[in-house]
Amino acid sequence: MSATSLNTILEGRRSQPHQLIEVLQDVQDLYGYIPADAMKSVAKELGVPLIEVYRVANFYKAFSLKLRGKNVVTICTGTACHVRGSNLLIDQAEGQLGIKPGDTTEDGNFTVECVNCVGACALGPIVIKNENYSHHMTPGKLRKMIDKSVEKKKEERADAKTR
Repeated sequence: MSATSLNTILEGRRSQPHQLIEVLQDVQDLYGYIPADAMKSVAKELGVPLIEVYRVANFYKAFSLKLRGKNVVTICTGTACHVRGSNLLIDQAEGQLGIKPGDTTEDGNFTVECVNCVGACALGPIVIKNENYSHHMTPGKLRKMIDKSVEKKKEERADAKTR
């Protein structure tokens, strides 16, 4: 972890506990998640108990305490999406990628997450891949979406080998 970058985030915010959420957002932007060491530094520098930093980081779904994959596939499991088959989408993602929601593939390419609602109930079921929303998702469409990302990664590897 780069202390200089974390120091840059904390600069001008020390002893300002009301800056906690903004600081955590910046930390996550920097590292792709919120590392434990960074939470300790944030707690110390803002003057907030570590348990409070952890509580905030754990409460908001926008924050992650684990490093996420290059492709984050988020499946809405709210009531409207659930009754329209979001459980089938979870089954598809689990079967195709070999991971459970909340986990990341060994190659670091995919993370699967579930959220309670994304606020687009009329368009459900919804899947969000890297902040791109896809509505009326089916297991077949999800399979193709994942396959496309896998193919793109293979092409990137091939390009890197030819350089």
